[in-house]
Amino acid sequence: MQAQQLLPLLPELTRAGVRRGIAPFQTWWRRGWVYRRFLKGQLADHIVFHPWDALPRRLEDADSLLRGRFRFHGQSVDVPDGVSVFDLRPPSAAWHEALHGFNWLPALSTAGGDTARRLATNLIGQWIKRHGKYSQAVWAPHVMARRLTHVFSHGRLVILNSEMMWRSRLFVSLREQCRMLERISMEAPDGLPRLESAAVLALSGICLDDSRKRLETGLARLESEIERQILPDGGHVSRSPEALLSAYRHVIMVMEALSAVNEEPPHGLRNAHDRMAPMLRFFRHADGALALFNGGAEGDPRMIAGLLARDDIRGQPFHHARHSAYQRLTAGRTLCLLDCGKTPDGAFALLAHAGAGAFELSSGNDRIVVNCGSGGLTHQAWNAALRATAAHSTLTLSDTSSAQILPPGIARDLLGPRLMEGPKEPVSRRVETAQGWAAEAMHDAYAQRFGLRHERQITLSPQGLMVTGRDRLVPVGEQSVPGLNFAVRFHIHPDVRVSRLDGGGILLKLPGGEGWRFRAGGGTLEVEESVYLGGPTVRRAEQLVISGVTRDSPAEIAWVFEQIVA
Repeated sequence: MQAQQLLPLLPELTRAGVRRGIAPFQTWWRRGWVYRRFLKGQLADHIVFHPWDALPRRLEDADSLLRGRFRFHGQSVDVPDGVSVFDLRPPSAAWHEALHGFNWLPALSTAGGDTARRLATNLIGQWIKRHGKYSQAVWAPHVMARRLTHVFSHGRLVILNSEMMWRSRLFVSLREQCRMLERISMEAPDGLPRLESAAVLALSGICLDDSRKRLETGLARLESEIERQILPDGGHVSRSPEALLSAYRHVIMVMEALSAVNEEPPHGLRNAHDRMAPMLRFFRHADGALALFNGGAEGDPRMIAGLLARDDIRGQPFHHARHSAYQRLTAGRTLCLLDCGKTPDGAFALLAHAGAGAFELSSGNDRIVVNCGSGGLTHQAWNAALRATAAHSTLTLSDTSSAQILPPGIARDLLGPRLMEGPKEPVSRRVETAQGWAAEAMHDAYAQRFGLRHERQITLSPQGLMVTGRDRLVPVGEQSVPGLNFAVRFHIHPDVRVSRLDGGGILLKLPGGEGWRFRAGGGTLEVEESVYLGGPTVRRAEQLVISGVTRDSPAEIAWVFEQIVA
């Protein structure tokens, strides 16, 4: 990336550099006797309200913990007898955050029983003894917020019938953490972590009855973050369905806590809730899980259903999410979702993908065309490859992604691997044709470098039995570069059986028994290997690839998915 492209990042780089430079002084100051006086005050002696947390919990995780194995994000640490897990070297930063975020407490709470209670009580006691004072990583606002959430939601396991001195130490620690969160929640990484920190700050003002002011401060900060991060159509500004799910989970927790203590939710919070629920439904396939766009995974269908069941309005999704920049086509049992947007701004692009023009297709409970997903924190080695355009069901030109990840160097070290560039002025519209409703999307991500604009049209027949598509590469001005290779990819879900048909075309056999036929023109059709990371494991898959070379005239690729009706 050239120096002039980094110039717009200079203010952010300066702020990030200053924050890193003063971090040692902040740690010294916040650990000192004087600063800790600010964390004193009224002491709560019980948790007023235990919020329901929709995060999925597995008894297998509790069983591993009881056997001394702490497994987070695909990495395990076995703890010998007589040793504290907090004294062992963490295998990664993500594992370290999960440990200190008390990610082990929900599983132990689900298991219940004396053995789980003893382990949870001992772990909390060990943590307070070793980390009762501020340290940058352990007391980071977003880590502290997750730790408090788990204690508030699952604290019954350890608080009921607990020893008085241990209980006193716990509530002293909770008081100090909540007061610290009130002072530093705005230091959380920008984006979803900052919204979560504000939500938990508000939650702490309800769950502990020691500070009305903290509740008011938390609600004000949460409304401010909602205004920044939740779009008018209910989507999250990162354009990630999974980020929207996480934000909605925290909104639900705060609203239910307010209801439990007979407090009226602020207008901004209520309004955001009513917008977010329909947008979650927008991104759901019929299997109950989410589409894979912009770094999001499928999510847990039971968690999603549980959260949406708490929506009294039952608002239905739009067909065109104009602000989030997605199109939704539905007919019969068929659903098609199309990404028509651009790269999110600033820190909101930290996990974004170069998937301009990508789409997903499903029939009933069976997904057909998908994007490859995200490695997340569990499979981080895959993340760079999965953020590339080639990992999405869209067109790639000259083996080049439609947006680029910030390259290694000081800028990436300070700001993270955010996505840069991409479409500047994408255009989308929805039209009714004789063949059914059609969604059209155009983007200029390749215009500056190659002088070509990508246009995509997808049409769904009225009965949902046929999906026709057309991709065009149109010269922009007189700058187009001929002789470029292109590839239109359709990543197929790993549960779908792919086989060639005599005379050309591809047969797709779905798990539910349906058969779909794929045909294409305008290039050479091949079946290639792919990979799918929509869930917790890496799965082998296949992709249909239409490849060709651009000429002086616009390149046009036509394709069709057609259900085989007996």
